[in-house]
Amino acid sequence: MTQKSLSRWLKGIIAGIAICGGAIYGGLLPMFGRDLVDANPEFAYCYYPWLAVLWISAIPCYLVLYNGLKITIEIARDNSFSMENACYLKRICMFALADSVYFFIANLVLFFLNMNHPSILLISLFVDFGGVAVAVTAAALSHLVHKAAEIQQENKLTI
Repeated sequence: MTQKSLSRWLKGIIAGIAICGGAIYGGLLPMFGRDLVDANPEFAYCYYPWLAVLWISAIPCYLVLYNGLKITIEIARDNSFSMENACYLKRICMFALADSVYFFIANLVLFFLNMNHPSILLISLFVDFGGVAVAVTAAALSHLVHKAAEIQQENKLTI
């Protein structure tokens, strides 16, 4: 597989994830929330706070996708192991970690405001764990890409 075809595949996957995320955040979450409120009117006061929390959590996710797209552009240029890609991966790490921390704090706040059930709080810890796992993986890849870029730069200087 060439660098350009790999880049095209990765761009397609990123576009697919962005479209699926848009459908989930823009369509499914409001629809399921509205269905829940229609079935249980006593939860109506929780609808908009939860929707806001979930929509705000989408922002770092799309920033991660944008940085992933920048990495695919570098891969297409046959510049896979570069300081730029290490920087993009470090940003992905920070965005994933920030989203996990935000989601955890938002869940706690909603719990203390009596807009969250303890079981939802516990289940959301799995989402937080997934975000931290993405952050740790991106940090490790950033470190490895940075080291590979340094070695590549040293080899260019060697005759």
